[in-house]
Amino acid sequence: MGRAGVAASLLALGFLALRGLAASSEEKCSKTEFQCQDGECIPSKWVCDGSPECKDESDEWQETCKSVTCKSEEFSCGGRVNRCIPASWRCDTKADCENGSDERDCAPKSCMDDQFQCHNGQCVSLAFVCDEDHDCEDGSDEADCPTPTCNPNMFQCNSSLCIPKLWACDDDPDCPDGSDEWPQNCGGRTAPAPGPCSPLEFHCGSGECIHAQWRCDGGLDCRDRSDEENCAKPTCRPDEFQCNDGACVHGSRQCDQEYDCKDLSDEVGCKNVTACEGPDKFKCRSGECIPLDKVCNRQRDCRDWSDEPIKECDTNECLANKGGCSHICKDLKLGYECLCPEGYQLVDQKKCEDIDECLSPDTCSQICVNLEGSYKCECNEGYQLDLPTKTCKAIGTIAYLFFTNRNEVRRMTLDRSDYGSLISHLKHVVALDLEIAQHKIYWSDLSQKKIYSTRLDQADNSTHHTAVISTGLRAPDGIAVDWVHGNIYWTDSALGTVSVANREGTKRKTLIEEPGSKPRAVVVDPSRGFMYWTDWGSSAKIAKSGLNGVDSFPLVKDGIEWPNGITLDLVNQRLYWVDSKLHSISSVGVDGGSRKTILEDQERLAHPFAVTVFEDKVFWTDILNEAIFSANRLTGTNVTLVAEDLFSPEDIVLYHNLRQPAGISWCENHPLPNGGCEYLCLPAPQITRHSPKYTCACPDGLHLAADMRSCSKDPEVPATSTTPLARLLTTTSALKQTARPPAATAGVPSTHAGGGLDLTTSEMVTLSQQARNEVAAETNQDKHSSRTALSVVLPLVLISLIAFGAFLVWKNWRLKNINSINFDNPVYQKTTEDEVHICRSQDGYTYPSRQCVSLEDDVA
Repeated sequence: MGRAGVAASLLALGFLALRGLAASSEEKCSKTEFQCQDGECIPSKWVCDGSPECKDESDEWQETCKSVTCKSEEFSCGGRVNRCIPASWRCDTKADCENGSDERDCAPKSCMDDQFQCHNGQCVSLAFVCDEDHDCEDGSDEADCPTPTCNPNMFQCNSSLCIPKLWACDDDPDCPDGSDEWPQNCGGRTAPAPGPCSPLEFHCGSGECIHAQWRCDGGLDCRDRSDEENCAKPTCRPDEFQCNDGACVHGSRQCDQEYDCKDLSDEVGCKNVTACEGPDKFKCRSGECIPLDKVCNRQRDCRDWSDEPIKECDTNECLANKGGCSHICKDLKLGYECLCPEGYQLVDQKKCEDIDECLSPDTCSQICVNLEGSYKCECNEGYQLDLPTKTCKAIGTIAYLFFTNRNEVRRMTLDRSDYGSLISHLKHVVALDLEIAQHKIYWSDLSQKKIYSTRLDQADNSTHHTAVISTGLRAPDGIAVDWVHGNIYWTDSALGTVSVANREGTKRKTLIEEPGSKPRAVVVDPSRGFMYWTDWGSSAKIAKSGLNGVDSFPLVKDGIEWPNGITLDLVNQRLYWVDSKLHSISSVGVDGGSRKTILEDQERLAHPFAVTVFEDKVFWTDILNEAIFSANRLTGTNVTLVAEDLFSPEDIVLYHNLRQPAGISWCENHPLPNGGCEYLCLPAPQITRHSPKYTCACPDGLHLAADMRSCSKDPEVPATSTTPLARLLTTTSALKQTARPPAATAGVPSTHAGGGLDLTTSEMVTLSQQARNEVAAETNQDKHSSRTALSVVLPLVLISLIAFGAFLVWKNWRLKNINSINFDNPVYQKTTEDEVHICRSQDGYTYPSRQCVSLEDDVA
């Protein structure tokens, strides 16, 4: 082969090698990944998302983004970044594309026949027109309105509002100004003396009861502000400082770096003028504080010349190995400092380490992925990242706010483009919740003392309203629907209880009852089996328990005074609540950690009542402002007025299909109906992976029988269980006359009083947390009995040991005092046997009968 042939062969081999390398490089990334130009692999969903993840930024190149193809259910933004967004985001009045193309060429919105179109394009209910409330943002629904009049079947309030005549003079003010109960409108009769409050409470003029210590404390707690009327204003001496709450402290205690006022106002606005801090200040070793530009200017500005050290002023320490800094070295007039690039933090004053931004729950809306020197935000299924706001937006149905307005329930889109009344002519609706999959709405009426339900498409027809709970209620302030298991939970602040019933209301049970408690709002997590509620009673708290009432304990009990509304962010597993006394919105993890105050505002949180969250916003109602507000749920910024001119807005919930994800109902999936339970089948809290899925419950006054499924009037006398646990528990308590019923665990046979062996298979209901607590309590009792028995046995054993030791001492003494004879004559030694056997007869020690030597003969 010639040189030309050899060269051609080498070129071919080189081409094949390069091709192999290219092929291996191409196959480096998986199908769900994008390969950067430098060979790095990143998830495909990060391509063209507005922030480069490739080091060469090739994932955001215009050529890369133009090649992206959108799905049929998506809208293509086009332009420099051809981003794909859900088609439902098109023409939603919010620009989601970088170039705003999703809000261009949108057809003008048209309202339905039963709606009024505001001048700005909004749609509101016709019933809101000329009702003296500005429901359109531009107020066009109240323009050119005639003098309001009411029909003969209505009562006209002094504020021109019309209410049913039956509501007038019923000792329950329904007009905003209370004119329906004025004596001149009720035939001169006076209202009966109010007495619904306890001696430890103050009765507001607007009807509610508050803690007596809140009277004249400077905070507006009553809706009509009557708790702060006719209060003596405290005054302080000239040499005293008056705290914002009215308390007086000595003037010398202001700005002493110690808090003396309860509201901490004595340290507000204090500045230490002697501090020498900041990048433009230099503190001399002799104590002076001089500007930094006077350092190393060859003039003495410090008394000790510490601003003019000769060696340091002429030295650049960064020239030698960057001063030992791992990344950036900055030379200073005196010395140097190590700096880190964005996304890193300085440790040991010289080394830079990556900052894990994901340690903070507020870094991202939902999912945070930590990267070297940076981080990435992602969204859960059903949500998509909105690039302009960097928040996760929901995909699916249109989001609506449902809220109560004293005599009605209203609904409104988040942008107020659709606003109307859902249920009207109610008496005093206070609590509200939805069952989205069943298209049902539930509400409680404080005046009627009942809980109702109806389908959303039949809500405007009162004949379709059904009373779910109509007895045994006094103040049903909160409602929560378990949309997975089909149960409703409610609180009663007057009774101090939290109860549950099936959605039909035919089966009910009181789960929590505490003296002195005032449970207000309640929220549930069906998939994990927990519920949470606020309590502003004698010991204010946020409480948590299982949906079956098991394992109840306070989750938050410090820094809380009047917790009102509460809501659960299912995606991030965080609770949000409002405090009407502290004028604040706070959040905490469902495990009680990472507590944070979102917002404190005495004006826009004057008297918050209810709260809900959606995406990155938190919404709340305020009774004193008669309005609904929203803010960023992570930072508390961007406070926005959502609706105003309302009449006592109380509860508020959000309607969207993602708010109630589907789950498994173990009670329905069981081979036996209702999970084998005779009465209620309730989900159990999923504390560990071994926790039961549900437990059975009986109505008030009845108890679970030995099978843990049926109900009996009295607790049954238990039979002896054959399980190892039961044998262990009954070892020290076998002599007891009575004991609690034993509870068999799943898959373990147990013998009951009936005589036969009852196998606890998957058809049996597993033990509840409460049953296990009872077993633990019995174990403690058995331990106490064991300790009693040991106190008797141990002295006897000690006496026996002492007696045995005395016997050994006596025996040793006796043997030492017996005379012995030594035989040295070999005649007397046994030579015919392997060993000598000495026997003891009545006369002493002898040899066996076959070979015995008489000592008497020897003596003779």
